[in-house]
Amino acid sequence: MDKKEIESDFKRYYGHRLGRDENCKTLHYGYEALSMVISDRLTEQAKKTYNVYKKQDCKRAYYLSMEFLMGRTLSNAMLNLGVNDVVSQAMYDLGLDMEELIDAEPDAGLGNGGLGRLAACFIDSCATLRLPVTGYGLRYEYGMFSQTIVNGEQVEEPDHWLRNGNVWEIERIEYIQRIKFGGHTERHIDENG
Repeated sequence: MDKKEIESDFKRYYGHRLGRDENCKTLHYGYEALSMVISDRLTEQAKKTYNVYKKQDCKRAYYLSMEFLMGRTLSNAMLNLGVNDVVSQAMYDLGLDMEELIDAEPDAGLGNGGLGRLAACFIDSCATLRLPVTGYGLRYEYGMFSQTIVNGEQVEEPDHWLRNGNVWEIERIEYIQRIKFGGHTERHIDENG
């Protein structure tokens, strides 16, 4: 992945997929465009890996966890692809600050404690060792919750971590399953939808 390729893909995503031009200075769109550039490279690697596993007919392991406290994806993905320097230079040449782009990524609301961190470390270790392991978990629409004190009382509020979508997700509608639980459900829509 060279600098010109990164710049070209960034401009294409920024201008066409996100519908922005040079007059738009919203940092979020720069973060999204760069994430799409990096996500493309990760997807290509994932497809190659999948095909190798399939060809070798190797045993695979699957790790199920209620939480995955992965941290921010953009900086981790760039590190694992070995492209930090070239991407930083490309963004600099486009007039963007790499640290600001990295800081624009919201934390994924997929965990908040030791269990989530342990699961993430386990998956990271497996990837580093090139083991055929896939992690499965729950995708919390509202993440964990945040707590505030109002009039001396603890109040929980949902974490709207997906309010702007998640550029790292690849929807696989052919695998959607409806999961039912016992009891009954009451549907409530608040002022935020």
